[in-house]
Amino acid sequence: MNNTEKRTIKKYLQKYSKNKNKFIYPLLEQTLSSDDILAGIKVMFSGQMTMSNVTEEFERKFAKFVGSNYAIMVNSGSSANLLATFASCNPSRKNKFKKGDEALIPALCWPTSLWPLVQSGLKPVFIDPEYKTLNVNADDIIKKINNKTKVIFLVHVLGNGTNVQKIRVFAKRKGIILIEDTCESLGSKLNNKFLGTFGDFGTYSFYYSHQISSIEGGMVVCNSFSDYQLLRTMRSHGWSRKIKLDKNLKKKYQKIDSRFLFINSGFNIRPTDINAAIGLSQLKKLKKFQKIRLSNKNKIINKLKKSNKWDNQFSFFHSSKSINANYFGFPIFLNKNLDKKQKFINFLEKKKIETRPIITGNFVNQPAIKLFKLNKEKKKFLNADRIEKRGFFIGLHAKPISNKILNYLTENLLKFDEIK
Repeated sequence: MNNTEKRTIKKYLQKYSKNKNKFIYPLLEQTLSSDDILAGIKVMFSGQMTMSNVTEEFERKFAKFVGSNYAIMVNSGSSANLLATFASCNPSRKNKFKKGDEALIPALCWPTSLWPLVQSGLKPVFIDPEYKTLNVNADDIIKKINNKTKVIFLVHVLGNGTNVQKIRVFAKRKGIILIEDTCESLGSKLNNKFLGTFGDFGTYSFYYSHQISSIEGGMVVCNSFSDYQLLRTMRSHGWSRKIKLDKNLKKKYQKIDSRFLFINSGFNIRPTDINAAIGLSQLKKLKKFQKIRLSNKNKIINKLKKSNKWDNQFSFFHSSKSINANYFGFPIFLNKNLDKKQKFINFLEKKKIETRPIITGNFVNQPAIKLFKLNKEKKKFLNADRIEKRGFFIGLHAKPISNKILNYLTENLLKFDEIK
């Protein structure tokens, strides 16, 4: 693509990318630059838009970036969770779970962290997170392990994480499969090692609002070549295409067209090269985005606390010990007058400050849990309830916050005491 063509496309981008967001302070701002979009357009012009060489390049560079042996791109972070879970019970895997086994999972989670466990026949056992970190405590996870525990499904929440290193040592000794849902925490590290790379599988999301975006897309990482082969096969129909096949298997099924040999179960959760090209372009900016988000977080907190209206109305979210967090979103917890929370949320929305719950709140309170009878014992999860009752979430943008927006945001947050 020559310079004249690039200039023409950039003119169209400027014309059609005007901010149409109805919020003054939205949950997310556009992070896709002209370079990112041009990378996608270049793939479209090439005619090879489905999963191909660009996807493989993104996989290689992503694996190298996080320090994993292998990476497999899929069409979403949710699909990454699905693929990692179903690979963990596949008959071809030596260490696998079976139906009826138990899986530990935080009560503070997204639906597509939970449902693959249920769909694959596991019994979920919910764990209460810590209030201050939003993540499960490593010692608490280890205490909850019993003879039925076969999977630990960690969720690294909003850029934070737990001591997964300690959990990994225990899980390995017990033969427990460890899956790290890192969809909200790409770029975060524990003791200088990226979250998502400690377990058997790590999953990531490149959805539009996450640390980097391919618009839609996700990734699974692993260190075992056999797991990598399995993930590639299951990603695409159980197909043997581009898989290193056992010689005896090839010989046994030589009468079948080798181009269409299906050796396992599978899904169709492939990405496109368009998504991969955008993700590859964005990956280069991850560290820059991380610094900006941290700076914005500190500016918002400092501005609030230096105001003469500050009366300890809110508490804020800070990273766990030894975690270098790449923050995703800005959770806020009310310290008083909890009965005013919904009125305050309504007030902020009217002021065009977009809000949302912290993930889903306590997912055990959701009607789907009752429908599938996943908490028959009616256990209580006090910290998850506390997070749900006290907490809400505003955006934390990957562009430096202006003084004008910073003043507008903090002035309206500090009107909490005026809400009747």
